Amino acid sequence: MAEGTGNRAERKGPDAKGKIKKENDKKMKKKISVVIPTYNEEANVVPLAKAIVEVMERDLGNYDYEILFIDNHSKDNTQALLRGLCGENKRIKAIFNARNFGQARSPVYGMKQAYGDCVVRMCADFQDPVEMIPIFVKEWEKGHKIVIGVKNASQEKKRMYWLRGMYYKMIRKITDIDHIEQFTGFGLYDKKFVDVVRDLHDSMPYLRGIIAELGFDYKAVPYTQPKRRAGKSKNNFYSLYDYAMIGITSYSKVVMRLATFAGFIIGGLSFLAGLVYLVLKLMYWDRFSAGVAPMVIGVFFLGALQLFFIGFLGEYVLSINTRVLDRPLVVEEERLNFEDEEDIEADVQKLLEDMKAARVYDRQGRAVSGVLPKEEGPEK
Repeated sequence: MAEGTGNRAERKGPDAKGKIKKENDKKMKKKISVVIPTYNEEANVVPLAKAIVEVMERDLGNYDYEILFIDNHSKDNTQALLRGLCGENKRIKAIFNARNFGQARSPVYGMKQAYGDCVVRMCADFQDPVEMIPIFVKEWEKGHKIVIGVKNASQEKKRMYWLRGMYYKMIRKITDIDHIEQFTGFGLYDKKFVDVVRDLHDSMPYLRGIIAELGFDYKAVPYTQPKRRAGKSKNNFYSLYDYAMIGITSYSKVVMRLATFAGFIIGGLSFLAGLVYLVLKLMYWDRFSAGVAPMVIGVFFLGALQLFFIGFLGEYVLSINTRVLDRPLVVEEERLNFEDEEDIEADVQKLLEDMKAARVYDRQGRAVSGVLPKEEGPEK
């Protein structure tokens, strides 16, 4: 019985050694993780994966890499295509969310699941040029912990580009941190920064704010944003408004303080207007008629102002409520091509258990050895 067990161990030996050698060869290279959030991107995922693989093997051949797609419960053929890509290339991984968790949560969760020496975060629509990855890596090797792509021009609609620019300028002025204008999250992040993000327990993460508040000094690389390659943008007014509110409620106190200042100012102006009306009425009792128009205008103005600030107060309350509930960023339905990492984790866990079982304790309960004592043979 023992001999059979030994033979099985010998047969497994070469395979285990080969696997260990392969892992050691990989560890000699720095690893680049490319994280791509997707939602209904069936027309883009396959060309994008091929383009990234081509760039990595052509321009970054001395690096190991992985491509991690995190799909936000697509309704089209995206998941089936990702299964095919994962079957063809073990360096391509996929996480399928149980439902759509929004454009703020899913990308950050994807970054937390990437354990390369650096993480490149990009969109699936080709508006983040694949050719920028070698440029980011070059700047990273110079010592920059964060290398980001900043749009200096865009081929999207001029009205949308202008509106985005106005939002970036506004949020930069009303927050205490240095928000980055024309930055969408496209960039390279060193594992030290990714570890910071991984330790955060924020159920409504705003990556642009996290970088500005907690990140290292960054290197900005300008680029021209091309048009979407195929398909339609999944962003609409509501989703963009929701993401904008996350940024404002997470990093700005200005709006609520404006309500306080507006109350003081309007109260003072109302007092002065009432005083002026009283004086005019006393001086011209028969000829001066105030009418109801000023009263109606004042009531509607104050009503609109109150609704505006109550609405903003509601946004802050919603933000607080979401964070207090502390729900998970994402609930996974399935993940593909993570088997090697799971095997390594299982091996480490088994090794720790074996080491714990092999300890020898003295009478006081202290560990005195990490090796089991040899069994004594029968006395001769």
